[in-house]
Amino acid sequence: MAIDDSNESKLHFLDYWRVIKSRKEIILAVILLVVLTGMAYTFTMPKIYMANARISVREDSLDVAVFERQFMSAFNPFFLKTQYEIIQSRPILTQVIQNLDLQKKWADKYGAEGGALRMEDTLLILLKSIRVNQYRDTSLIDIQVYNEDRSQATRIANEIANVYREQRLSLKRTQVKGGVDALENELQKQQERVDAAEVELEELRKSGGVNLLQRGYRIDKVRLQALEADRISARVDMLVRQARLDQLESLSGEELMNASAYIVNDQSLLLLRKQVVDTEVQLKLLLENYGVNHPEVRRMRAALDELRIKLTNALDGLKKGIRADYEVAKAKYSALDSELETARAADIQSEGENYLPFQRAERNVEVQRQLLDALRARVTQEGIELEVPRTPVEIVEPAVEPSERRFVSPRIALNIVLSLLIGCVAGVGLAFFIEYLDTSVKTVDDVERNLGLPVLGVIPQKVRSLMEEGPDSAHAEAYRVLRTNIHFARKGHETSGAYAVVSGGAGEGKSTTLFNLAYICAQLGDKVLVVDSDLRRPVQHTFLGISNRFGLTNVLMQETSVEEAIKSTSVPNLHFLPSGKLPRTSLGLLDSQRMRDLLKALKARYDVIFFDSPPIVGVSDASILASEVDGVLLVVQYRKYPRDISARARRMLDNVGANVLGVVLNNINILRDDNYYYYHSYYSHYDQSPDSKPSGELVSTAQAGKDGL
Repeated sequence: MAIDDSNESKLHFLDYWRVIKSRKEIILAVILLVVLTGMAYTFTMPKIYMANARISVREDSLDVAVFERQFMSAFNPFFLKTQYEIIQSRPILTQVIQNLDLQKKWADKYGAEGGALRMEDTLLILLKSIRVNQYRDTSLIDIQVYNEDRSQATRIANEIANVYREQRLSLKRTQVKGGVDALENELQKQQERVDAAEVELEELRKSGGVNLLQRGYRIDKVRLQALEADRISARVDMLVRQARLDQLESLSGEELMNASAYIVNDQSLLLLRKQVVDTEVQLKLLLENYGVNHPEVRRMRAALDELRIKLTNALDGLKKGIRADYEVAKAKYSALDSELETARAADIQSEGENYLPFQRAERNVEVQRQLLDALRARVTQEGIELEVPRTPVEIVEPAVEPSERRFVSPRIALNIVLSLLIGCVAGVGLAFFIEYLDTSVKTVDDVERNLGLPVLGVIPQKVRSLMEEGPDSAHAEAYRVLRTNIHFARKGHETSGAYAVVSGGAGEGKSTTLFNLAYICAQLGDKVLVVDSDLRRPVQHTFLGISNRFGLTNVLMQETSVEEAIKSTSVPNLHFLPSGKLPRTSLGLLDSQRMRDLLKALKARYDVIFFDSPPIVGVSDASILASEVDGVLLVVQYRKYPRDISARARRMLDNVGANVLGVVLNNINILRDDNYYYYHSYYSHYDQSPDSKPSGELVSTAQAGKDGL
């Protein structure tokens, strides 16, 4: 089953190729017509030239960073697409038309009335003549203009680039100028707000009695800060004095005497302390030399006692003084603390009633002043940036006028190739359409599929009588194969017998097929009789060059004997019975007992008898003969009649009970149809050698048994 499927697929492909090859004249004619039409149209078309201007487009930025460094913006996938559409927009093209005065220049060319085209028509023409292409992964855009006038195409391309560049620059300037004007307007309003806020602040200061040393500093706040500082200082002084007093009071006797001088750092106390020490040293020295009651010792001892009394009194006075000092510092601290609390209470009250609105107004003034300063800086910055050059569009390559030979349309080579392709498609399509309409027999498969009969022989085109072509004709092998296949078709019986060769319609080559088959049989040793039983249009006598005056009709009408009517021919073993005269009374002679008796008598005398008959469709003689003979060969001409004619002939033969051996497919164009080329190659090969007749017959028989049966 797999092999069958493969073969079937191959046959389908060969069928398509067969259609193309068999209809090659139509295909070539269509191709030639389409190519000539395409070339004529191409050479009559006006020459179109293309001018190309290349620009680089980027987002708006200053050429020089003035105030701060400019950072590259994030990639915007829609920017170039937007600019691509803007270049082709109405405002750009309208400006180009006005700059180049295209309405008047194109007026004569397009037959405008009034000496100028309408703007809408000019826009439409210009839009059709431009192409804008973007280079992938770049910021480059090509502006292509197509026109019959080379210089005009160049001017338009460059003008579009210039207008687009100026439009981008003017648009940005307009935007910045509008922004600056808006900022200046807001600056004026902000100045008015600052003035109003300052007036309100001054009124609140006066009404609330807020005293300021300088901007931001209130007198009461300064006073509070001073009181707080004095209170802290008084507290520190009080604590220092208290510590000194506590330290002195914790000491007594000699310790107090020794430490007091250092604690208080009083010069008089230090002098007394020094005198006491010196007197004690002198007393100690005197005691080493004198006795206790010595006047000098007494005097010195009395002086020492007096000094000690003075020192003790001084220490007592010191303690009292330090205590008094401490009390004064404490009283001062208490007074400052009380004053501070009073000032704080007054400040809190003043803060809520007077200073809080003033503070709010002051903050408002600060905010308004900051806004004013920011607006002034922004206006100044924008004004400077307005004057700094910027290049959002750069013309990389201006359009150059193309040479006269460098036209882009018509594309001669492309048009010819397209014409060839279209011609091939149209020609092949027409060939298949005609093939679809053609229902004639084309292949052996058509015969076997539609008629249900084997193909016994395939006869090439332009076959003449083998008497003219000679016994060594290349076409003779086809009839040898046919003879052999007839033998196999009779299922092993001898080839001898009576055969009728019929066709569905006239002109299918049955008479030539019959004569050449009879010629081959006689050549191979059979005793053959050819009976021209086509009483309507007899032709067999023309092959042999024999008179048709007497023949079958005369025999059946008993005007002459059969021996006298049968003619010998120049071909050994081949005899001929002409049709004879064709009177009106001859119609219906074949359907008679005499015809049956004649057939029986002839079969006894000859090995093979071939009856030539008229077309079976429309004429009854063929049906009568088919019912009487031993076998019928149905001749079908290649690509002549619809398959229905052959199918009807088959049904008519079946209706009369004819023994249809098979079909002879006649008039095959071997060179145009590859399906039958191998027949021609085999026949030519076997006929090339003079010693190849016997072997050729055997091989042809084997091939016929393979292909026909």
